[in-house]
Amino acid sequence: MSKPKSPLIHRNDIENYGSTQARQDDGAITNEPLSFTARNAGMLLIICSQFFFASMDISVKSLNSLENPVHALQIIVIRMGITFVCCEIYMIVMGIPDPITGPEGVRMMLLFVVSLGGFFGLSGVYWSLQYLSVADATILIFLTPLTTAVAGSVFLKESYSVKQAGAGVVSLLGVVLIGRPAFLFGSESVISQGLPDVSPAQRLAGVGACMVSVLGNTGAYTSIRAIGKRAHPMHIMTYFSLWCTIISSFGMVVLDIPVVYPTSWMWILLLLMIGIFGFTLFTMGLQRETVSRGVTGMYAQVLFVVVLERLFFGVIPSLLSVLGAAIIMSSGLYVVIKKAEISP
Repeated sequence: MSKPKSPLIHRNDIENYGSTQARQDDGAITNEPLSFTARNAGMLLIICSQFFFASMDISVKSLNSLENPVHALQIIVIRMGITFVCCEIYMIVMGIPDPITGPEGVRMMLLFVVSLGGFFGLSGVYWSLQYLSVADATILIFLTPLTTAVAGSVFLKESYSVKQAGAGVVSLLGVVLIGRPAFLFGSESVISQGLPDVSPAQRLAGVGACMVSVLGNTGAYTSIRAIGKRAHPMHIMTYFSLWCTIISSFGMVVLDIPVVYPTSWMWILLLLMIGIFGFTLFTMGLQRETVSRGVTGMYAQVLFVVVLERLFFGVIPSLLSVLGAAIIMSSGLYVVIKKAEISP
């Protein structure tokens, strides 16, 4: 028996900022079957977003490795402050309704859940990259799909089958095989080459920061799905970037964190562009997918991290990494094919 619809899920009698249904020239919805790309547009957008997220983590790790490392809060202020301005300019120029306050009916959810949850999700992983390798941090953050799928089932009344759960667990196994975190495997050889040594206490702090990120991401991703198409992706991006900038600026003042001036403005441009593309594509994808299925595409980030770490840090993937990649790709393909079979 299907679950009753959650009151949090968007209704059809309100403004819709996008649809994947085929329409005729007069606006009427047709019954023509959608193509494979159209049926899985959300998943494909999410997979594309993971490349930009992986690139962003590599960039942040590089900034943390400078002689004068850039603090995580300063990175958030720079990236999100410029992102907020760009989003507002875009919405005003394109004539998107409610560019400042956001659509009526979802403002509180945008403010308290997406914005605050997104801030802790972002700051947690940035903070952890000061003490953990990109692979270790990615492993821990990939607890998010499991917690988000459960949250989607509990709060949004979305279906969550045993097969979906099995695919998620199997994919997580692939993530572990690729990352091989030292705190699980107990081998110093898995630490990325060229990264500074950290104390056990610092490493534990990095793990704790990742757990904060997991909880924040869970709230943000579930809220994005609940909002659905009632808000334009730029509305979500605007609220998210605004409050990340405010909270991070306040944190720098309270914690007396010195400002490190970049030696190259290309770093700021890189963080900005990567962040905009990554979060926007992910938001568009999650608006078109259920939480439990959509977050499965996030596992593609691990594949991108392996490639980028090889290019920037000289880490050569082992046989276990190749096996893990095969498991992740197989699980993701299984989820996509299953949807194709049951789609009308």
